[in-house]
Amino acid sequence: MAVTKDFSIYHDLNIKAPAREVFEKITLPDHLINWWPLRCEGEPEVGASYNFYFTPEFDWYGKVIACNPNVAFQIKMTQADADWKGTSFSFDLEDTAKGVLLKFSHKSWPKCNHHFRRSSFCWAILLNSLKKYIEKGTVVPFEERQ
Repeated sequence: MAVTKDFSIYHDLNIKAPAREVFEKITLPDHLINWWPLRCEGEPEVGASYNFYFTPEFDWYGKVIACNPNVAFQIKMTQADADWKGTSFSFDLEDTAKGVLLKFSHKSWPKCNHHFRRSSFCWAILLNSLKKYIEKGTVVPFEERQ
């Protein structure tokens, strides 16, 4: 009997903002481009396709598999490199006394390889950029993102 293993990335961070604002910044392409891809298209609704364009070699697509406004958003990657394809990443938002606890996960990685470890590090950097974008309006130029 073969044992199937997959690997997951988890990060939690507190953001001093209402859930509505955080949800907009993680779902709307006009905001996503300020902390993650160079260009982006998509609609925050179940079944919709998102295009995450980083470079011509990294022109990736995902499908929204969960969308509960101001609460949760999840995308499954449909076109990406071999490590990312079939993975899904999600943002779960929990109201707190000081704003929102954002619970991020990126699941179903096939291997705990260099790309997995590098992506975990990059997500931490990008999520910190998201926090700064929401709380302070800071936009890190695309060329300086990890």
